[in-house]
Amino acid sequence: MVEPINSLTSNVAPIDAGAPVTAAAFIGATPALALGDGHVLLTGTGGQKRIAVHPDAAILVAAKAGKELATGGDDGRVVLISEDGAPRQIAYEKGRWIDALAARGDGALAWSTGKQVFARDPKGEIKTTTAPSSVRGLAFLPKGYRIAISHYNGARLWFPNAAAPPEELHWKGSHLEITVSPDGRFIVTAMQENSLHAWRLADKKDLRLSGYPAKPRSMSWSSDGHWLATSGADASIIWPFNSKEGPINKAPRECGVRQAKISCVAFHPKSPVLAQGYEDGMILLCRLADGAELLVRASGAGENAAVTALCWDDAGRRLLFGCADGASGILTMPA
Repeated sequence: MVEPINSLTSNVAPIDAGAPVTAAAFIGATPALALGDGHVLLTGTGGQKRIAVHPDAAILVAAKAGKELATGGDDGRVVLISEDGAPRQIAYEKGRWIDALAARGDGALAWSTGKQVFARDPKGEIKTTTAPSSVRGLAFLPKGYRIAISHYNGARLWFPNAAAPPEELHWKGSHLEITVSPDGRFIVTAMQENSLHAWRLADKKDLRLSGYPAKPRSMSWSSDGHWLATSGADASIIWPFNSKEGPINKAPRECGVRQAKISCVAFHPKSPVLAQGYEDGMILLCRLADGAELLVRASGAGENAAVTALCWDDAGRRLLFGCADGASGILTMPA
């Protein structure tokens, strides 16, 4: 592939995270990187601050929870970190790993260890449920206090405050990451096989989204909910969800075709622009309207390690990224 002529590389401020990057988020205006060595790195105008959130452990999962960052580690701890860098432990599952974690803007949290799922509402009250097998993914639905849970042979929808049992969604196989469309009409899981599976909640119709050469582990919705971008191929595979039927009998779009596979995707919060990171460390911005590309980070930067985290700030002016070798950076979009 010919490298795109248009480049934003001069607008990128590099960061050496010093450890593999698990996740990226903006806590308020502060960029935060959750690291595999158990630290969270905050970068601001006053310099860098490295917080040992999970001492002598690794951060396995992380998610933005309102004005804080939630992290889960292989030490069984769930911790919240505020913008000033002060950590506070909210759960400790002794001898267990925190396998999955989800959060939403009001501060509600959900996490899992093995088959057990915990939901913590914004007031701090915790409810639990047990899945039929180990939980691999969690996601909040956009309306109500409801959580989507993925596990072996399907998924389930759980109201923590209701006495009724969770609603079951069945499909054979191992379901890993899970995501919910912004309008709440579709649930999508990444499968252990090289495919996605979706359910249309109105009638529980199954949708199998296949054809991937690798596992599609990263998923991101466009701000209007019309498109779902995924990793797992040598281009971003972008499925149309802009009709009542979703992607039934519709081909996906492809963006940013290269010889390296996509490892991470993140839609812009306001515009139909996709940030996509590759296994060789390259990062492109792709505009859906015409497929135009902008180079953010060239391949060959660092140690060619995969991009493992991408995150826009709420205004869509800054893009925070991190890689498996700790090489990271912040792109500031030109005015």
